[in-house]
Amino acid sequence: MDFVLSGAAACGACLFTNPLEVVKTRMQLQGELKSRGSYQVYYRNVFHAFYTIGKVDGLAGLQKGLAPGLVYQFFMNGIRLGSYAVIESSGYIHTDGRVSAAKTTLAGAVAGVVGAVVGSPVYLVKTHLQSQSTSSIAVGHQHKHQGMILALSAIYKQHGILGLWRGSSAAVPRVSVGSAAQLSTFSSSKELVVDLQVFPKDSWLVALSAGMISSVVVVMAMTPFDVVSTRLYNQPVDYLGKGQLYKGFADCFSKTLRKEGLMGLYKGLGASYFRLGPHTILSLFFWDELRKLYQQCR
Repeated sequence: MDFVLSGAAACGACLFTNPLEVVKTRMQLQGELKSRGSYQVYYRNVFHAFYTIGKVDGLAGLQKGLAPGLVYQFFMNGIRLGSYAVIESSGYIHTDGRVSAAKTTLAGAVAGVVGAVVGSPVYLVKTHLQSQSTSSIAVGHQHKHQGMILALSAIYKQHGILGLWRGSSAAVPRVSVGSAAQLSTFSSSKELVVDLQVFPKDSWLVALSAGMISSVVVVMAMTPFDVVSTRLYNQPVDYLGKGQLYKGFADCFSKTLRKEGLMGLYKGLGASYFRLGPHTILSLFFWDELRKLYQQCR
């Protein structure tokens, strides 16, 4: 049941934050491997990106990739948060009755790796669909898929089962770092809020405030990995399924740093917070409250 509750919580958050994911993806692909000032800027900031996408692609353009996004959130976060809940209930993350930062970080990272590997194929398709746009504002490689099922089928036919897991080399460090940062700070922040008696222990405000603290840490730790992951998933491939821009995670990281500078790895930082911030807050809040409700109904 922990896995179902975790997946449902993540899907609930995804419904609200998917438009922000579209904006983030576009901004991370804008000016790929080009120095500042050498490319046309279609999206100046988060708000301008919202306006531009809505105007050119229509309101539906802001919900591109929603279907694979929901599937990804259900399975990836269902497994990730569900695994963490099992580890937490076993008592592993506590030392002498207190939350252990080292153990929560390790547990979060391990849970994140498992979730990332399982969810990689639909994340691949989600990235492709969200980057697709009208040619006048297109950024990154355009895959021109017609939907989630057709995209998965086309990738499988062209590149086999391994093609569906292309880019997972970036997904593992991305989600493991993000998961470790998220879950360790969430658990520690909840304990801190209760210790300081900011809110009553059983108040929903405990989970909400802990989620807000966690979201800041997650965005700062995860954004460089997120940029690399988006680019690896979206790059064009040859007939053998090999990337035409990057050989792998390290190659993408070094090329981006060399050609775009440190800020290239933090492209779309504002969009990342506008997306990851609410998503982290909502998913952790829903997750915590659903678990409480389930315990009360047992």
